[in-house]
Amino acid sequence: MQDFLQLQYGLVQASRAVLLQYTATMQQQHFTRSSPAFGRGSVRNLLVHICDTYHYWIADRVLQLEPAFPPFDAYDTLDQCRDYFEKTDQLMTLFLERFAGQYTNPLPVQRQQGIDMLSPLTLFTHVITHEFHHKGQILSLSRDLGYTPVDTDVIR
Repeated sequence: MQDFLQLQYGLVQASRAVLLQYTATMQQQHFTRSSPAFGRGSVRNLLVHICDTYHYWIADRVLQLEPAFPPFDAYDTLDQCRDYFEKTDQLMTLFLERFAGQYTNPLPVQRQQGIDMLSPLTLFTHVITHEFHHKGQILSLSRDLGYTPVDTDVIR
């Protein structure tokens, strides 16, 4: 049987797929248009930031893989963002397989203020809730750009 968190991540992926399908309906100029009312500026920047956060916490802080973090403008198209999400999915598969059955065991995680003991479950929860937070910002930003947001909830 598939692991519980793998199943939960599948729900995150399904919700994300709806968001990316919706984002594909946007004009390119809207995809990259910066809006100061939203922290990361544009739909593209928010999508990249979502992936960057997975890679920072999971790849860099936990798995110590030293990922690259290209600037937002290195991603010109939605397809490039989709590719980044595919890499993120591969990363999460590695993370979930590595810590299967050990989700509550604390790990030393280097942070700016020192080392914190964080469980894989805590890290998993952090990155997926972070994604949903920014997904909401993307939908709000798209509304400001004149689009009608779709329902991207897990239960639609």
